[in-house]
Amino acid sequence: MRKVYYIYNPKTRTYDRIYPTIRQRMLSYVRRLMLGIGLGAGSFLLLLFIFGSPSEKDLRTENARLQAQYNILSHRLNEALEVMKRLQQRDDNLYRFIMQADPVADGLRTASYGETNRYEELTDMANAELVVNTTQKMDLLARQIYVQSKSFDEVVDLCKQHDEMLTCIPAIQPVANKNLKQTASGYGMRIDPIYKTLKFHSGMDFSANVGTPVYVTGNGKVVQAGWDGLYGKCIVIDHGFGYTTRYAHLNKISVKVGQQVKRGETIGEVGSTGKSTGPHLHYEVHVKGQVVNPVNYYFMDLTADEYDRMVEMAANHGKVYD
Repeated sequence: MRKVYYIYNPKTRTYDRIYPTIRQRMLSYVRRLMLGIGLGAGSFLLLLFIFGSPSEKDLRTENARLQAQYNILSHRLNEALEVMKRLQQRDDNLYRFIMQADPVADGLRTASYGETNRYEELTDMANAELVVNTTQKMDLLARQIYVQSKSFDEVVDLCKQHDEMLTCIPAIQPVANKNLKQTASGYGMRIDPIYKTLKFHSGMDFSANVGTPVYVTGNGKVVQAGWDGLYGKCIVIDHGFGYTTRYAHLNKISVKVGQQVKRGETIGEVGSTGKSTGPHLHYEVHVKGQVVNPVNYYFMDLTADEYDRMVEMAANHGKVYD
């Protein structure tokens, strides 16, 4: 029902009815319309703020789903990195150890990419920390897989060369020593027989008569044959795979530089040339440039008991000839 307005008339002391003009009516309608629109828009915005639009709701649902997937991916990447770590340990401590290859350097496996701003474009994303962390794990895993695949390729090549390597590794004594009576002095610190001071003895000495045959202990190539200062007449054999052997104080050299030799071949004769106090052979084994104890490389012609005797006889109390 439409409202009716009245105004008091003091002359007639009565209330007269007021009839609004068309303009007033239009303004009233406009005010009502605007008030309705305002209330409707406000209600809509309030509902939109509280509940969000359907598209925003869909976006929030999609973001939550993506975040859950990122969390699952990050967890699985952690598991994959742990599996890769175990593979690396087995590779370094088993496969490469058996093949006598150096372990892969940790820095090579875990080296980061050189670009400092590699992940800069990801830092402006929502959940940037999670995205960057997951991307870094993926990059690290990809690099470790690549390095590990190269390592396995190297191990496979070493396996293919295994038979050849076994023939090249020094594995016998350089002089006939069936009863171990020729063993004079072993590897380690000794009293020098000439200077009478404590010095490191870098090989093993085998006492023998002048002219006793000297045998090469593994297949290889002669890289030195001639006089070598305090070593006197000396032969050095490169066996490949990081192994070299030295035969010093010889009386006679029977090979030439560049000649290929096979394990057990005679390469010279025992003598007393160079810095020596008596006829003997000074024998050294080097692995990848480092001198090592030769007693560990007689496994083809010594039993376990003979090996124990050899170790005991080659101890510090042995006689040194050089």
